[in-house]
Amino acid sequence: ITYLDYVIGTHAHEDHIGGIAGALNYASVGQVFCPVTSYTTRAFDNFVKAVQNRGRSITVPSVGDRFNLGSADCHILGVNSAEDTNESSIVMKITYGNTSFLFTGDAEREAENLILNSGFDIKADVLKVGHHGSASSTSYYWLRQIAPRYAVISVGQGNSYGHPTETVLSRLRDADVTTYRTDLQGDIICTSNGQTVTFQVNRNENTDTFGGIGGNSTQQGGIQSYVLNTNSMKFHYASCSSAQKINRKNRKDYTGSRDDLINQGYSPCGYCHP
Repeated sequence: ITYLDYVIGTHAHEDHIGGIAGALNYASVGQVFCPVTSYTTRAFDNFVKAVQNRGRSITVPSVGDRFNLGSADCHILGVNSAEDTNESSIVMKITYGNTSFLFTGDAEREAENLILNSGFDIKADVLKVGHHGSASSTSYYWLRQIAPRYAVISVGQGNSYGHPTETVLSRLRDADVTTYRTDLQGDIICTSNGQTVTFQVNRNENTDTFGGIGGNSTQQGGIQSYVLNTNSMKFHYASCSSAQKINRKNRKDYTGSRDDLINQGYSPCGYCHP
């Protein structure tokens, strides 16, 4: 592959943007979309430089924009520029023939609600599950309105965040959604002929993808372990480097829900994005 018609950086976080510079070392590009044109990480700077080296610039799309990829229709349903980088994800629906796919980046409940209130048709055969299966995404009503037959969770094996959560897996299971997971099955390729979709996985084709959320997880039912800075009123994942620097008198270990912390006046760390 030496030419990419479109490159879409869903949002600025390294785990979503970091590989694009490498791809653009090998392939030229027609158009590049991202919700922002600057961000304070080396990975994002490398992304910008790679785009510029290909003689292109980043376009921030608008909600409702459409473009064609071959005979497929691509529809931007959300950009949702917000202070929270996850909420600023590009959400896009691709329709090819009678099949459709919804890509959600790391969009969480705020972005989901904005799209639900927009009146867009979000029904899709295949859902790329938001935010790696975090309990802060894939709300019940959101999932019910999409009514997918299939879901794909892109998630690192043994990750420290406890993704995917039991909350989201339970919703998918209860909705009878056939679910694929990169942590259990490796590369996942979905192919559409315009009438039906088929899946090919790298391994463990018949594994039980609802078989729990891993021994490392603390997000049972949306409950998570955090480290609080009672002075700055920020909360962090325990693995966050900023959490390690908190003065002992201001540090507090906490187990509970993210929403409860926000209701108490805490805000998420801008580095580890809990």
